[in-house]
Amino acid sequence: MVLKPVEKDSVTKSGIILPDGANKERSFIYEVVSVGPGKSDSDMSAVSTWDRVLCGQYAWDEVKLWDETYKIVALEYILGKVS
Repeated sequence: MVLKPVEKDSVTKSGIILPDGANKERSFIYEVVSVGPGKSDSDMSAVSTWDRVLCGQYAWDEVKLWDETYKIVALEYILGKVS
Protein backbone atom coordinates (compact mmCIF):
# COMPACT_ATOMS: atom_id res chain seq x y z
CA MET A 1 0.00 0.00 0.00
CA VAL A 2 1.13 3.55 -0.70
CA LEU A 3 0.99 6.13 2.10
CA LYS A 4 1.38 9.91 2.17
CA PRO A 5 2.41 11.67 5.42
CA VAL A 6 -0.24 13.85 7.03
CA GLU A 7 1.05 17.37 7.59
CA LYS A 8 1.34 18.40 11.22
CA ASP A 9 -0.62 21.44 12.37
CA SER A 10 1.37 24.63 12.93
CA VAL A 11 -1.19 25.85 15.48
CA THR A 12 -2.16 23.78 18.52
CA LYS A 13 -5.76 23.38 19.70
CA SER A 14 -5.11 25.95 22.43
CA GLY A 15 -3.93 28.54 19.86
CA ILE A 16 -0.16 28.33 20.33
CA ILE A 17 1.68 28.91 17.04
CA LEU A 18 4.57 26.49 16.46
CA PRO A 19 7.51 27.65 14.33
CA ASP A 20 8.61 25.46 11.40
CA GLY A 21 11.72 24.23 13.22
CA ALA A 22 9.90 23.29 16.44
CA ASN A 23 8.96 19.74 15.52
CA LYS A 24 11.52 17.87 13.42
CA GLU A 25 10.20 14.35 14.15
CA ARG A 26 8.84 12.23 11.35
CA SER A 27 5.12 11.83 11.13
CA PHE A 28 3.63 8.53 12.25
CA ILE A 29 0.19 9.28 10.80
CA TYR A 30 -0.31 8.66 7.09
CA GLU A 31 -3.11 8.85 4.57
CA VAL A 32 -3.62 5.78 2.38
CA VAL A 33 -3.21 6.79 -1.28
CA SER A 34 -3.47 3.34 -2.85
CA VAL A 35 -4.04 -0.25 -1.77
CA GLY A 36 -2.68 -3.16 -3.78
CA PRO A 37 -3.64 -6.84 -3.74
CA GLY A 38 -1.18 -7.65 -0.93
CA LYS A 39 0.25 -11.05 -0.11
CA SER A 40 -1.82 -14.17 -0.62
CA ASP A 41 -2.55 -14.44 3.13
CA SER A 42 -3.33 -10.70 3.70
CA ASP A 43 -6.84 -9.31 4.17
CA MET A 44 -6.45 -5.97 2.44
CA SER A 45 -10.12 -5.07 3.04
CA ALA A 46 -9.10 -3.85 6.53
CA VAL A 47 -7.70 -0.65 4.98
CA SER A 48 -9.12 1.41 2.14
CA THR A 49 -8.05 4.47 0.18
CA TRP A 50 -8.09 7.80 2.10
CA ASP A 51 -8.05 6.10 5.52
CA ARG A 52 -5.65 7.60 8.04
CA VAL A 53 -3.37 5.02 9.60
CA LEU A 54 -0.64 4.81 12.21
CA CYS A 55 2.57 3.24 10.93
CA GLY A 56 5.89 2.35 12.51
CA GLN A 57 8.74 4.79 11.96
CA TYR A 58 11.13 2.50 10.05
CA ALA A 59 8.70 0.09 8.35
CA TRP A 60 8.71 1.36 4.78
CA ASP A 61 10.40 2.03 1.49
CA GLU A 62 10.43 5.68 0.45
CA VAL A 63 9.58 6.91 -3.06
CA LYS A 64 9.70 10.50 -4.28
CA LEU A 65 7.43 11.49 -7.20
CA TRP A 66 6.74 15.04 -8.39
CA ASP A 67 8.17 16.65 -5.23
CA GLU A 68 5.99 14.44 -3.00
CA THR A 69 7.39 11.72 -0.75
CA TYR A 70 5.38 8.51 -0.41
CA LYS A 71 5.87 5.41 1.72
CA ILE A 72 5.31 1.86 0.51
CA VAL A 73 4.45 -0.55 3.32
CA ALA A 74 2.97 -4.00 3.83
CA LEU A 75 -0.27 -4.45 5.78
CA GLU A 76 1.47 -6.01 8.78
CA TYR A 77 3.29 -2.72 9.47
CA ILE A 78 0.06 -0.77 9.91
CA LEU A 79 -0.45 -0.36 13.65
CA GLY A 80 -4.04 0.92 13.46
CA LYS A 81 -6.54 3.33 11.94
CA VAL A 82 -6.86 6.91 13.16
CA SER A 83 -10.28 8.54 13.21
